[in-house]
Amino acid sequence: MAARKTDAQRYTEIRNAKALRDYSVEEKFEAGIQLRGTEVKSVRAGRAQINDAFGRVQKGEVWLMNMHIEQYAFGNIYNHDARRIRKLLLHAHQIRKIAQALDIGGKSLVPLRMYFKEGLVKVEVALASGKKNFDRRNDLKKRVQVREIEKAMKLRRS
Repeated sequence: MAARKTDAQRYTEIRNAKALRDYSVEEKFEAGIQLRGTEVKSVRAGRAQINDAFGRVQKGEVWLMNMHIEQYAFGNIYNHDARRIRKLLLHAHQIRKIAQALDIGGKSLVPLRMYFKEGLVKVEVALASGKKNFDRRNDLKKRVQVREIEKAMKLRRS
């Protein structure tokens, strides 16, 4: 019997469900994140939330605020604080681009998802602008229209 191949998607991917609903995404960046050992174990267990998180640029560094990573269940005295501020690891030109977009105003740095890539925790962050109520309604209308078109095509094929 051959050894079973490990699945690349074995560990959960943490997604920000509100991001695509509340924001129109303009540019995405893949960033590393500075975590402590117990935080990585909690993320591996799927015990993290990024729904309320946002990014800030301070002193030439990008920080992720309001992200919640549960304390590790089997941790000890070195367990982490659940809502501590975490540093995002990006290239200097990416940090400059993000800082310029946030300084101009009207844009936010929003995490879209957090996942493992080759054993490292990565965060996909995006420069986004907030949607208004009428934008959300238009998105819903488009989704309904696409669904109706697909249904009609499916009926026609059969």
